[in-house]
Amino acid sequence: MTSFSYAANPVRVVFGSLDSLGEEADRLGIGRVLLIGRPRHGDRAAQVLGARLVARFEDAAMHTPVDVTERALKVVAEHGVDGVVAVGGGSATGLAKAIALHTDLPQLVVPTTYAGSELTAVLGQTADGRKTTQKTPKVRPETVLYDVDLTLGLPVPVSAASGLNALAHAVEARYAPDANPMTDLLAAESIKLLMRALPRIAADPSDVDARSDAQRGAWLAGLCLDAVQMGLHHHLCHHLGGKFGLPHAETHAVLLPYVMAHQGLDDAADVFELAASLPIPHSLAELGLTEADLDGEPEADLLRQALTGARPAIRPSLKALTKQVVDSFAGAPDRVRTLLTDLVETLHGYAIRTDLTQDEWEYAIGFLTRAGHITTDTRQEFILLSDTLGVSSVVDVLTNSRTPDTTPSAVLGPFYVEGPPETPQGADLAEGLPGKPLAADILVTDTEDRPVADAVVDVWQSNEDGFYDVQLPDVDGPVLRARFRTDENGRLRFRTIVPSAYPIPADGPVGQMLDAVGRHPYRAPHVHFMIAKPGYRTLITQLFVAGGDYLDSDTVFGVKDDLIVDFGDGRLDFTFRISGSGA
Repeated sequence: MTSFSYAANPVRVVFGSLDSLGEEADRLGIGRVLLIGRPRHGDRAAQVLGARLVARFEDAAMHTPVDVTERALKVVAEHGVDGVVAVGGGSATGLAKAIALHTDLPQLVVPTTYAGSELTAVLGQTADGRKTTQKTPKVRPETVLYDVDLTLGLPVPVSAASGLNALAHAVEARYAPDANPMTDLLAAESIKLLMRALPRIAADPSDVDARSDAQRGAWLAGLCLDAVQMGLHHHLCHHLGGKFGLPHAETHAVLLPYVMAHQGLDDAADVFELAASLPIPHSLAELGLTEADLDGEPEADLLRQALTGARPAIRPSLKALTKQVVDSFAGAPDRVRTLLTDLVETLHGYAIRTDLTQDEWEYAIGFLTRAGHITTDTRQEFILLSDTLGVSSVVDVLTNSRTPDTTPSAVLGPFYVEGPPETPQGADLAEGLPGKPLAADILVTDTEDRPVADAVVDVWQSNEDGFYDVQLPDVDGPVLRARFRTDENGRLRFRTIVPSAYPIPADGPVGQMLDAVGRHPYRAPHVHFMIAKPGYRTLITQLFVAGGDYLDSDTVFGVKDDLIVDFGDGRLDFTFRISGSGA
């Protein structure tokens, strides 16, 4: 398991109404408020704050210029401010953070756009045409209050650019060097919400549900950005914004699909299409940059693509193709449709994630074809493939783990033969073959420990050299293979030899695969059992020799601790517990 750390964001987050602003200020102990915000929402915030309000500042600017912060700090000092309330977009939030950096005053932020920066300990400031960022808990707001009604009048172009800015926070968390399972979950949900919400907002700006989704998506995106290091996207946006005075959200919106393509993210095409469908600038040229501006800039090739707004060099989205195939199963029975749908989605996803090439896919088809050619009545290469990839063991666990009171099951393996010969109790399966003699005394009971009489028990194993009878062309008839029936007391006795470790057949495609990945072909020593009786669930299992080779590296992943048995004294005493078929 990869080590990681994650610290939960301490910001209090409230989804509610601006009417609770005064209560939230009281919760923070703020009695002398500096209100940052334009009149549109600031006037209503001022009414709610009432006597708590001692000063207002309406000149917050994008990229948080240092000279603007210095003017705001003078207001703080002149009025004895003990807390800051910011109502607005990223500029208002940035100024509140800058004030907190210098004063440690508590912040209560009310976002009216989808920036997401209100959740972070990151502050970007601009001085002399250069934007610098720092990350410190001092600038992280204490409380964030989301009121969806404040976003209903946000113009669609601003909503779209702001939403893509938030989307960039979540996307960047996916390839951050310190990403972890929690940020992956937050980013995935944020991206889903924002990708779903922005087209709906563009179609109907008064759609409250869409606005709510975008707000929640921005919140989660901010949590992502706060938990990881900023990467290439933010470095480029901050650099260009500070140097050329570009609008913050629009710069993020333009650059996002190009950086995603540069990072090799599969959904870069989807984000490009989303951005192209929204009424926002789609190129750096529309923001005022020229070819000459990009000379000597970092990642100049990436920026030149974004300069024109041309489609970035990305793989096309294949979602429509996958959906077309899945839709073709609409008339299938429910279970068939479920199995085929998931199979196609998994296979398509695998091909896309691994960037599967034509040559690789043709090799895979050839591999399966060779497996088919080598398969016969006595050799099943496809079962070997399933076994060595662990799929057989997965299906075994899914099928049989629902009966925990029974003896654990195990894979069938490729060498089972239908209808082994009926053999009387006490018979010697080895019939003079070399090997250490083994006397088996088996009891079969139900889950209440009651003996199960007349149960059919198939037994098969390899010889001392690691071969099954079906692998030896010179062997005439079944060897080390039999079908018994338990007596009236549920007991079965027979003789055989102690099994030894052996290699699975490695002269075919599966063996070539094992060689290619540096895996050995050996199975831990075991004896196969299949126990069946009408009214009971059939048990297929194996008993492994304690102390035997390859118990910890069985090539088909079939060993289970409860099936490791002491064969050391030449005796095998074991009780199998089977359950009723309804269990």
